[in-house]
Amino acid sequence: MGSYFYTESYASQLPNFLASEVGLIQRSVLVSDSGVSADSEGRKFVKAGTVLPSNDANAKGILFETVEVTHGSKLGSLIVAGRIHGNRLHTAAASAAQTPLKASGIVFEDCTAVTR
Repeated sequence: MGSYFYTESYASQLPNFLASEVGLIQRSVLVSDSGVSADSEGRKFVKAGTVLPSNDANAKGILFETVEVTHGSKLGSLIVAGRIHGNRLHTAAASAAQTPLKASGIVFEDCTAVTR
């Protein structure tokens, strides 16, 4: 008898916001569930491309992947250096957040739309 795998995607998919993997540096971070609203199914997600811990002068990095925090804080991966398509982030980095992010090694680029 064969194996059966069931997967279901709850988080919406955004275009890739990484401009390049060259120079990419990530650190582990505890992604907090405070202030995160539940979706229609009662699940809480902090989406990839979110500036953490806040989108202001306290910014430390950009969340690499979507993290489910329905049952409390979880570990995630925080980008602290690398090339990022700023116009593809889940929420655009505020100008106050860009200063510390650029100082840590994040380079923001704008990606042109691809039409086929």
